[in-house]
Amino acid sequence: MSLCGKGCLGGARENESKGKLQHHPWHPPVVDDEDPLAQGVLMINNSLTGKKERFVPTKGREVRWYTCGPTVYDSTHVGHARTYLTFDIMRRIMSDYFNYDVLYQINITDIDDKIILRARQNKLVADLENDSNVGFEQLVSLVDQAVVEAGEKFVKKTADLNDTLENAKLTKNRKLQEETEEQIKMHLTKEGNFVNETQAIEAAKADPKKDRSALIAAAKSVLSVKLDQEKGDSVTDHGVFNAHARKYEREYMEDMEALGIREPDVLTRVTEYIPQIITFIQRIVDKGLAYESNGSVYLSLDAYKKEHNYRKLSPSNEASTEAELEESEGALGDTNASEKRNPSDFALWKSSKRGEPEWKSPWGMGRPGWHIECSVIASDILGEQLDLHSGGEDLKFPHHDNELAQSEACFGSQQWVNYFTHAGHLHIKGLKMSKSLKNFVTIRQALEKHSARQLRILFLLQPWDEQMNFSDQTVDDAKAKEKTFRVFFQEVESLSRDDYLLGTLGFQMGEHDHKLSTDFLEAQRLVHRSLLDNFDTKAAMNAMLDLIAKSNAYIRLPNAKPAVLLLKRIAMYITRILRVFGVVQGADSFGFGSGQGSSGADSKQQVVTPYVDALVSFREQVRNAALKSGNKKDPAIQAILQACDSVRDTALVHAGVRLEDRPDGSKWNLEDPAVLIQEQADKLEKERDAKISKLEKQKAQLEKELVKAKSGLVSPAEMFKTEEFSAWDDQGLPTMLADGTTELSDGQRKKKKKVQDKQAKIHTALMTKADGNPQAYLAKIEADIKQVETDIDKFNEN
Repeated sequence: MSLCGKGCLGGARENESKGKLQHHPWHPPVVDDEDPLAQGVLMINNSLTGKKERFVPTKGREVRWYTCGPTVYDSTHVGHARTYLTFDIMRRIMSDYFNYDVLYQINITDIDDKIILRARQNKLVADLENDSNVGFEQLVSLVDQAVVEAGEKFVKKTADLNDTLENAKLTKNRKLQEETEEQIKMHLTKEGNFVNETQAIEAAKADPKKDRSALIAAAKSVLSVKLDQEKGDSVTDHGVFNAHARKYEREYMEDMEALGIREPDVLTRVTEYIPQIITFIQRIVDKGLAYESNGSVYLSLDAYKKEHNYRKLSPSNEASTEAELEESEGALGDTNASEKRNPSDFALWKSSKRGEPEWKSPWGMGRPGWHIECSVIASDILGEQLDLHSGGEDLKFPHHDNELAQSEACFGSQQWVNYFTHAGHLHIKGLKMSKSLKNFVTIRQALEKHSARQLRILFLLQPWDEQMNFSDQTVDDAKAKEKTFRVFFQEVESLSRDDYLLGTLGFQMGEHDHKLSTDFLEAQRLVHRSLLDNFDTKAAMNAMLDLIAKSNAYIRLPNAKPAVLLLKRIAMYITRILRVFGVVQGADSFGFGSGQGSSGADSKQQVVTPYVDALVSFREQVRNAALKSGNKKDPAIQAILQACDSVRDTALVHAGVRLEDRPDGSKWNLEDPAVLIQEQADKLEKERDAKISKLEKQKAQLEKELVKAKSGLVSPAEMFKTEEFSAWDDQGLPTMLADGTTELSDGQRKKKKKVQDKQAKIHTALMTKADGNPQAYLAKIEADIKQVETDIDKFNEN
C-alpha cells in the first residue's frame, strides 16, 4: 500500500522535465507546534508579565544582562548567596548549555543611606571606645540612656503597627493588612533580640572587672543609634564612607570567589559615575518629568504616568503604603517631606545633610538617590535596551519599578527591560533572612560548616523563583545528594579501571542493557526540557538522580556483566551537566575532580593506580587475616586492626585517596583531600552531637528519677501530719481539721486514703531501690547527674 500516493514506493523516479532521478519521499518527524519546549524554545518566568515567556534576545544570540549587586555596608549572608548563586547558575546555563553570547554586568552600591549610617555609627562607637576620658560609670550612664530610648521606640513602633493593622481591618485594605501583619512578625523578632541585648548589657555592667570594651560590645546596637543621633552630623570626611564600602566590597568579592561564582564581565561602582548620574537626571528634568525642590530632585509620577505605566513589576491601584515609601526613600529619607508634589514621588538626587557625603550638582551639593544608579550605569554599559535584568524578590518594588520609570522617562521608551527575573527569598525559621532581624548566617560562617559545592546543590534542588527555607534538613538533603553523585562516580571509576578490551564487548545483559540505555536517553530529554522550562534545575537534578538510582540497580543485578562504556557515558553526561551548573570543577571526564574519572596515559589516575592497588591489596590481606583470627581481643590483633584503620582514615585521607571496606572487598577512589578531611570532621561532629544528645537524655532521666525519689522520702503515715489537721487515726489518716471541732467526712477520708495509698507505693518503691538507705540513693543520683554534666561539658569543649 502506498504511503503518499501512486508512485511513492518502488525504485527511484525519473524527473520527467529534466530526466534526473528524484529522491524518494521523506517523512519528517512530527513536531508539537503547541509545545515551545518540544521546539527547543527557552521559557523564562518574566516578572514583567507574571508568567513564563519565550526568551528572544534583542539581537541574535546576544544577551545583555544586568544584575543588582550588593550595598556594601556589612558582611554578605546566605540570603545573598541564594540570589547570586541563582543567577550564576542561570548565567552558566545560558552561556555553557544554550550557548548564548552573554555580557553580564554587576554594580556595587558603594554610597547609600545604609552605608552612611553604618560607617558613621562604627566610627562614633570606635571613637567612644578609644576615649579614655569616658570612665566605666559614665559609660554605664550613657548605655542606660540608650537602652531607655531604644525601649521607648519599640513601644511606639508596637502601638503604631497595631493602629495601622486595626485601620487596615476596618477599611478592609487586604494589602495593608498583610503587609502590617508581616511587619509585626518581624518587629516581635526585633523585640526579642532587644531583650537578649539588654540581658547581655546587664551582665557586662555587673561584671566586677568593669570592662569598658565588653560593655560597649554588648551595647553596640543601642549605643550606635544614640551616638549617631547626637553626633552623626560631625562625620564629614568622605574617607570614612569610602573605607567602609571598600572593606565590604572586597569581602563580597572574596565570598563570591569562595562560592565558586564567576566574576561578572563588567563590575561598576556608583561613586565612579557621579557625572553621568547628574547628566541622566538633567535629561529627565528637561523633559518635564522631574523637578527640583530644596536641592533635591524628584521624579514626578503625575507627569510620568500621562504617557507611561508605573509599577509594572508589582501592579497596584492603591497608593504606596508608609512602609513602601520608607523603603523607597531610605533610612535617612523623609517620607513626609512637604517638598514633594506627590507623596509617592521618589528622589533621583538628594540634598545632602551634614554628616553625609556630597557632590556638586546643578541643584546644589547632594548625592544620588538609591534607584538612579542602576538606570545610569546599566544603560552606560549595556545600552538603552536591556535583554535581562535580575535581582532579589524584595527589590521588585520600589527599587526595580522605580528603575524602570526613571529609565523610560529618560529614554522616552515604553520598555527599558525585556525580561525581569527575581530570585525568591531565603527564609530561616519562618522569616526572611535579614541583617535587621539578626537571623542571618554569613557566607563565611556557612562555609565553615558546609562546602561551596553543597550550598550550590542546595539551591539547585529548589525552584529559583520561589521562597525556600535554609535549615539543617535542607542542607542535609543537599549533602545526601552530593554523596549519591560521588558514590556513583566512584563505582563507575572502579569499573572503568580495568581494560575492557580484554573482555567481551557489547550488551551482555539483554533487556537490562537496553532498558538502561533507554533510561539514559530519557534522562537527557528530561534534563534538556527542564532547563528550557524556566531553568528548572530541581527537575533536572531529580532526573539525573533517578538515572543514577537505575544505574545502581543495574550494577547490582545478580551475576552482573555491566556495559562499562554505557555507564561511563552516563557518568560523563552527568558530570557535564553538573559542570554547567558549577558543581564540578576541573577537566576530568567524569566525577568531582582530583583525578576521579580522569583519562589519558599521563593522568593522575593512571599514574597512581598500580601503587594504590598494591597498598590496598596488602592492607586488605592483613586486615582479613586479623579479622579471621580466633582471638580478636589479643592486643597484637587489635593493634593490627587499628593500624589498618589508621591507613584508611588518616594516611590515605591526606593523600587524597578514599578507601571503603565493603563485604565484596575494599574499594578506592581519588578525591580532594580537603573534602575527605571535612567529611571526617563532619562525621566526628555528628558522633559528638549524638553522644551529647544521649547524655542529655540520660541527664533528663536522672533528674526525673531524682524528683520521684525525693517525693518518695515522705512516709505515708506522716504525709498528712501538717498544720491543716489536728487529729489522725493509727494509719496517719486525718480525722479532724485544725480547728479541733470539724471532722472530715467519709468522702474526704476516702480521697485522702487514695492519695496515701499512692504515696505508699512510691515510698515502698524508693525504699526497695535504695536498699533501705534513701539518702545514700539520692546522693548517688545527684552525683550521677553531676558526672553527666561534666561529660557534656567535655564534649562541648572539644
